[in-house]
Amino acid sequence: MVPTTAGEYSFPVALEDEQATRRLMADIAGLIEPGDLITLSGDLGAGKTAFARAFIRHIAGDETIEVPSPTFTLMQSYDLPRYPVVHADLYRLTGAGELDELGLEDVPDTAVTLLEWPDRAGGRLPGDRLDIELTLSPPQGETFRHATVTGYGTFAPRAVRIAAIRRFLNDTGFGQAERRRIQGDASTRSYERLTRDGVSYILMNSPRRPDGPPVRDGKPYSAIAHLAETVTPFIAMARALHMLGFSAPTIYAADRDAGLLVLEDLGDELVVEGDPPAPIAARYEIAVDLLAALHRERTPDTLTVEPGVQYRVPRYDMDAMLIEAELLLDWFLPLLGLTPTDEVRAGYVALWREALAPALAAPPTWVLRDYHSPNLLWLPERDGIARIGVLDFQDAMMGPAAYDVASLLQDARVTVPDKLEIVLLSRYTRARMKAEPGFDAPIFARLYATMAAQRASKILGIFARLDRRDGKPQYLRHLPRVWTYLQRSLAHPALAPLGAWYRANVPVPKRA
Repeated sequence: MVPTTAGEYSFPVALEDEQATRRLMADIAGLIEPGDLITLSGDLGAGKTAFARAFIRHIAGDETIEVPSPTFTLMQSYDLPRYPVVHADLYRLTGAGELDELGLEDVPDTAVTLLEWPDRAGGRLPGDRLDIELTLSPPQGETFRHATVTGYGTFAPRAVRIAAIRRFLNDTGFGQAERRRIQGDASTRSYERLTRDGVSYILMNSPRRPDGPPVRDGKPYSAIAHLAETVTPFIAMARALHMLGFSAPTIYAADRDAGLLVLEDLGDELVVEGDPPAPIAARYEIAVDLLAALHRERTPDTLTVEPGVQYRVPRYDMDAMLIEAELLLDWFLPLLGLTPTDEVRAGYVALWREALAPALAAPPTWVLRDYHSPNLLWLPERDGIARIGVLDFQDAMMGPAAYDVASLLQDARVTVPDKLEIVLLSRYTRARMKAEPGFDAPIFARLYATMAAQRASKILGIFARLDRRDGKPQYLRHLPRVWTYLQRSLAHPALAPLGAWYRANVPVPKRA
């Protein structure tokens, strides 16, 4: 595996048979995104169409789908659930000028293009692409192929990643596992379901988070908000949650430097149902009971990652809480066509600093940070609170217990009716009071409202940022729900000054 010229990365693969070719296809499919171009080079009969056919069937999730060679039609299109795929063959072209007649310029940006015989395109191929060159090797058998995978331009880092994942799976005994990508979150992480000997596992691909531009005191947002940069915090928290009897996924294999983990597959049964999804009250009750049980524990701030390696859980400090709340100013207000003045920002920050002080003074516990329906799985075969499987806790911090309760009961992606929210909040409060006679319910209610308002403000900013910066407008559909939660929380008397600021400076979004 060697870098070639600047902006290129290439690695060879020996393909002993068709199964090895399919495995290479699955390796590549796991990191392909809408808009990508894959070129297929090689001699006649080297297996370019067979590779493309396997890729299309893999993405379709249907091994029976008809995938004819486009040698004579020149181009075939497939409207698949994950993204459209265009399969083109330039073999019959006599010159690069005929590309215009082929219609490749009309391929939508959301499609993945598989292009055979790319050499016929002359110098008109885009600089960012992945090339797979297949060559025959008769002395080694009819089914043997040599493959060279090369990432060009912005595809070079992904070629590096493809090679790293292949190496990791081979080294950990999962090299022959069947792979199927599954829906991830809004982060840079991706997930695949591995099947080996009839048992299912999860491959977590979490490359190191790159630092963004400095935003304050020379630090990027991720550093101020204490976002995990590696998989080390995930490993530490998974071990710690296990030791307390909670259903975090078991880790079967790990490469901390590469950011790769093989995890226990907790299934896909959720705590919500329907379309649009709605809470299953009985499951939310157990999720609340889990938080009450966790918050009774004296959770440490230093955790063991592996023998000789410790991890210090960061504190959810004022700087982190404020920079999250300021996402409303930085992204949500501009979405509404407003630019906050320095005076408006200063007033906002001052009010939040005052409102957050009691939360920071509360006894700290583990804040899992994303304890809501997308990250909770129902495990009916287990007992008690172990029936809730917990995911996505790598950004955990030491902070107020009220944060995760608010995260669950004011779910940004699922509408939790206000009556159910009150019932579940009361259930949590009763459980804490029963176990801890000194638990102060009114004080907790104030902290809950504060954390819920802070989280709603942050999420409004995050969803606006996903739209404006990352080209993901689908998150805007959640804005009315989050806006409703925000108003519900700001109604608490302790947040009256903040409520007045929002009424004066944040117009009701049209979508709400």
